[in-house]
Amino acid sequence: MKNGIEITGTPAGMTREEALTGLLKIIVESLEEDKAEDVVIMDLSGRASFTERMVIATGLSERQMSAMAQHLERKLKEAGYGYGETEGAQGSDWVLMDAGDVVVNLFMPESRELYALERMWGHEFDQADEEVAIGSAHTKGQRRSS
Repeated sequence: MKNGIEITGTPAGMTREEALTGLLKIIVESLEEDKAEDVVIMDLSGRASFTERMVIATGLSERQMSAMAQHLERKLKEAGYGYGETEGAQGSDWVLMDAGDVVVNLFMPESRELYALERMWGHEFDQADEEVAIGSAHTKGQRRSS
């Protein structure tokens, strides 16, 4: 169970790593077939408790994004992965799909830029954590010396 949703998860006979690799392959191939743009896979292992990977892609219309979500949902079921839940597929500038170990975010270009998940969860996120840690250590050091 993940986030209160039963995930059918790993197809029979696969290790968790094999299942994750297969899941990502299905997701990326499906999005590419549906002409998604700027598909990015982010490794969130150890950074987020809700997923292992995040896929971000851009669609150019609400209709395209809805179709991408429907096709992906069908392909995941057919491959034995199941899925958690899809939000926003009925006409939105952001579609969120919970596929268990992978969360898929489909955005209209303007929304992708606005929400900036790549910056939030990407390399800049790691740098910000380091800066906070360094800043905290520096501040503690200053307090001790006063």
